[in-house]
Amino acid sequence: MSIALDDLLAVLAAVALAAVGGEAFLKSILGAAIHLRVPKRVVAITLAAFATSSPELTVSSVAALAGEPQIGLGDALGSNVVNIALIFGLALLYGAVPTRRDDFGRDFYLALAVPVLTLVFVLDGQVVRAEALLLLAVFAGWLAVTVRQALRERDAPAEVDACELSPGRSLALGALGLAALIAAGRLFVGGATGIAAAFAVDTYVVGVVLVAIGTSLPELVTVLLSRLRGHDDVGVGTLIGSNLFNGLAIVGIAGVIHPIAVPLAEVALTLACGMAALLMLRPDRRGLIGRGRGALLLLLYAGFVWLTLAA
Repeated sequence: MSIALDDLLAVLAAVALAAVGGEAFLKSILGAAIHLRVPKRVVAITLAAFATSSPELTVSSVAALAGEPQIGLGDALGSNVVNIALIFGLALLYGAVPTRRDDFGRDFYLALAVPVLTLVFVLDGQVVRAEALLLLAVFAGWLAVTVRQALRERDAPAEVDACELSPGRSLALGALGLAALIAAGRLFVGGATGIAAAFAVDTYVVGVVLVAIGTSLPELVTVLLSRLRGHDDVGVGTLIGSNLFNGLAIVGIAGVIHPIAVPLAEVALTLACGMAALLMLRPDRRGLIGRGRGALLLLLYAGFVWLTLAA
């Protein structure tokens, strides 16, 4: 069965909107952070991560409201694999990434723990509202601790580019970016559902492969730009923070809106690949994530897609 042209155009339009909207929203958040005097590292793990995870949030919420929460679950968990294995794998081909000890502290270990907790929840074949609420509670606790840390560091000079947006322009840009992200979410749900029906593909698989790549475009833009501009800690922090938003807040919100029936084998594969990708981020004794690690991450992603489609 062939793909309907409308569904294909909807997905392509959603990709474009997610990229444009995500970048605009990110610029808005970073502009506001400059005025708040928040250090670059804290901006990356929180505000930048929230901005780049907004497409996943809109897709998952709209999908759950439409009665297709599996698309949202696949998108959120699949985006975590895309973020590290595909996006950071590509970024590493540009060269080794120097890191700091702060990049692999509390947030990194929480990002490793979340897939384990999620796997425990899905062993019975579903994510119920009580489990989704627990994910949101963990997210709220992490966010409170992180915000408290940011307030303690507020007097530190913000390590950001000199190019600033005025508060008014930041607000306007953020509103336009958010509107584009919401529109992208709606288009993705319609197009992805249509494609799944055309090929009789499980909606979770569509979410974890197709939708996850599209909604991860803001992370791709952020990481590649941070590499080109010499702000590698922004890229690492954004990806770790984005994984926490996806695994805790986005899955939690989708599960609260609509309990999620889980294809256990596919979800277990996604969680395992996400954890493996995170473990590959550990730097060597010199504090470097080597270029060769990028090739391994890309191989991991290729294997993940192959196994997901073959399941």
